[in-house]
Amino acid sequence: MDKESSSDRAVSHWGGRGAGEPVRVGFLLVPGFSLISFGAVVDPLRLANTVARKALYQCVTLTLNGASVRSSAGVCITPDCAADNAMELDAILVLGPNPLPTTGNEPIVRWLRAQAANGVALGGVDSGSYFLACAGLLDGYRSTIHWEDMDSLLDRFPRLVVSSKLYEVDRNRCSCSGGIAPLEMMIHLIGLGEGGPRVGAAVAELLLYDCRGSEGRQRTALRDVAATSHPKLVEAIKLMECNIEEPLTMEEIAKYMQFSARQIERLFRETLNCTPRQYYLQLRLERARQLMTRTNRSIADIVMACGFVSFAHFSHRYNACFGISPSADRRRQAVDGDRYANVTADAKATSGQHGDGDARDEDADALDENAPQH
Repeated sequence: MDKESSSDRAVSHWGGRGAGEPVRVGFLLVPGFSLISFGAVVDPLRLANTVARKALYQCVTLTLNGASVRSSAGVCITPDCAADNAMELDAILVLGPNPLPTTGNEPIVRWLRAQAANGVALGGVDSGSYFLACAGLLDGYRSTIHWEDMDSLLDRFPRLVVSSKLYEVDRNRCSCSGGIAPLEMMIHLIGLGEGGPRVGAAVAELLLYDCRGSEGRQRTALRDVAATSHPKLVEAIKLMECNIEEPLTMEEIAKYMQFSARQIERLFRETLNCTPRQYYLQLRLERARQLMTRTNRSIADIVMACGFVSFAHFSHRYNACFGISPSADRRRQAVDGDRYANVTADAKATSGQHGDGDARDEDADALDENAPQH
């Protein structure tokens, strides 16, 4: 029986080829990628080289066709080369866009499958794990994605094991949420490499970054922030968060808390400057908007999932809160998602010139059908 631990297997996958050679890491930049996430994955490796006073890592930026790519902030990056022209790589991290793309994924899916077949360790940054999932490369692995995209990912791939952690490293796969969360993952991966935890800790210190650890969660709920003010407030908010589909009455909340409804009302007004009912409604509407703009669930399903008695009531509240109707909000997000397909059209055409240009990847096409709008 193989007694090798998961940690040992991760070291073997992310530690490089040994013999003093640097780990060759490719960064596939998808149009609309996050600039801050890009910096958060590249700079720790640069600093690891500085701390170790040797080249532990060699970084290569890639796009599908070698052309410049624009980030979500509008900044253009010129890659080192096209993906097919890259040197032999030890690891590849996909930096995904926001919103999630609805079309144009087939070339990336095919290329990632080819890399996996060659034994390359693969990872997703921000929404990058979505592309790994589309390629079937997260099946049987723990993974994560930015919390806003979690419902969308699980709607399409319900059998995936997706956590709310900042990052996941499972054998030859890794994934992390967006923002500066990639720092956590990269510091962990550095600790698995030749430099070991000492270099990882030194990199964190240089970045003035206080690591939250592998068990860190993506979101800090208001109930946790409010914990310093009143534990009963935390308890009330937790009850609300756990009962979105079938909302509790204020009397029921008060009974569970062994508190009076009047005391709860005063607590919310003094601490959050709103009534408990207003806060509860806002929670449900924010959940509804997340489902509306980032999943393909029907509006009727969302109305029920967020505890509204009718579409008319839901639509009125939604419009009052966000200044747009639910259906118009979904259409607007769809337009944003379609921009990705337009930006990647040239890359798709160029990819088609390499061997099987006119061949369609039926699996990838099936995955893209009815993709979530982001």
